[in-house]
Amino acid sequence: FMSMGRLGVYFEASAVIISLTLLGQVLELKARSQTSAAIKSLLGLAPKTARRIRADGGEEDIPLSHVHVGDLLRIRPGEKVPVDGVVFEGTSSVDESMLTGEPLPVSKREGDKVIGATLNTHGSLVMRSERIGSETVLSQIVQMVANAQRSRAPIQRMADQVSGWFVPVVIGIALAAFSAWMLWGPEPRFAHGLVAAVAVLIIACPCALGLAVPVVQVLASSRLFAQGILVKSGKGLEALACVDTVVFDKTGTLTEGEPQWLNPDVLSGGDLALAVSMARQSRHPLSQAVARAGGGLAAVLATVTEHPGAGLRATCQGDDVWLGKGAWLGLPPSPDDEMELWFRRGQAQPVRLRFADLPRGDAAETIAALKARGLRVIMLSGDRSKVAEVMAARLQIDEVRAGLSPVDKVREIEALQAEGRTVLMVGDGLNDAAALTAAFVSMSPSSGVDIAQNAADFIYRGQALRPVVTAMDVARQTRVLVRQNFAISLVYNALAVPAAVLGLVTPLIAAIAMSSSSLIVVANALRLNSGRK
Repeated sequence: FMSMGRLGVYFEASAVIISLTLLGQVLELKARSQTSAAIKSLLGLAPKTARRIRADGGEEDIPLSHVHVGDLLRIRPGEKVPVDGVVFEGTSSVDESMLTGEPLPVSKREGDKVIGATLNTHGSLVMRSERIGSETVLSQIVQMVANAQRSRAPIQRMADQVSGWFVPVVIGIALAAFSAWMLWGPEPRFAHGLVAAVAVLIIACPCALGLAVPVVQVLASSRLFAQGILVKSGKGLEALACVDTVVFDKTGTLTEGEPQWLNPDVLSGGDLALAVSMARQSRHPLSQAVARAGGGLAAVLATVTEHPGAGLRATCQGDDVWLGKGAWLGLPPSPDDEMELWFRRGQAQPVRLRFADLPRGDAAETIAALKARGLRVIMLSGDRSKVAEVMAARLQIDEVRAGLSPVDKVREIEALQAEGRTVLMVGDGLNDAAALTAAFVSMSPSSGVDIAQNAADFIYRGQALRPVVTAMDVARQTRVLVRQNFAISLVYNALAVPAAVLGLVTPLIAAIAMSSSSLIVVANALRLNSGRK
């Protein structure tokens, strides 16, 4: 139609651009929907009611919102602590693993602090409330997760930066080409000018630029999913490729998360059966470790009595049998800081049973692989310093921070990032949720609690740690391919746009060239499936 001054129309470029833009917005909205799920999971941990002791000595169940500072509240065995406060009366053991990650319950007696949403295991406690509502530790964790979810700055993709100057420059070139043809071109000047301008706009269509990121990310996500790693957002892949510091939670992430009995051979057949039979009567983590190690062993016991915070006592064939803490049996403290129980039958010498939370089978290998890639590795733990340091030495982790609360873990992450470090946090528990959200990028195993999985950018199947290395390698390959695709797109435009300005290509040829550049970008991205960089 050139000789008649009329032109054909080309709609495919605009359709592709609009489709890609809408797809990106849909994926972004889907990722944001995880925020509310994470916060709802946290709020559901608190009990809905509390049992208040009235001034006349009577008791009543009241909604948690009706609890006031100074109220006396009864916590029965198996119930959650309603709010933060101190023990007013009674002794018991409280499972605080949701906050500290430490697998052993903590003994509580008059004057000790208790935290809302932790679990009272055995004895009955009366507590005096001190912090309620938004002042409790659990509420502070909820607020921290919410703030971190809202304040996390979006990762500035390379495509966004390029588009900031690419589109205005192309439009300017198209207008300049039209003007030049109108002033100095042959007749029909308007038709030649319009063809040149349209050819510039079509051949410079940023389809290849728009495909450079999403195509590689989709392929990377598919590859990781096939290896048991769920990528919850494309931004996570971008962030993971930039990581220079990996922070691990200890209990349940680097370790098995439950104590194992290390020396069952110290008990003879009959005593071993006694210890196993007694241990089955308790829910204490160390008792459960004895029960697991004993398998089907059993002994006839006349009675078994559990003394909260101390141990178990039984009678067998006229002998008194004890299984519990050394202090309960009048023994001096052990010289080390290992987990332990003591067994004694009648007047025989007490026997020390040793326990440990063992590292996962591939933990040392994973740490070594990360360090070989030039990454700084740090372990965070709510456990005691000596226990955490022993585990860190065993796994050859040079930096360890122990005795941390959930708030402390967030502060450690923020301090590292304030130094300019790009932090990957790997954790599995409620006490890790806020730190997972605060980190630049985060991962959680599928065995972790719901709130940890909701807060994380990646979820890996099973409990092995090798997926952390796999995901990082794929993310780095993804970054390389994305950069290559950008380079292809920019070189193509650098050659194609001048040709369009000079009138060397028609809009039809420009459309073919533009499509070809997109195909080249896709073909380069497909190399990710072969594992080549």
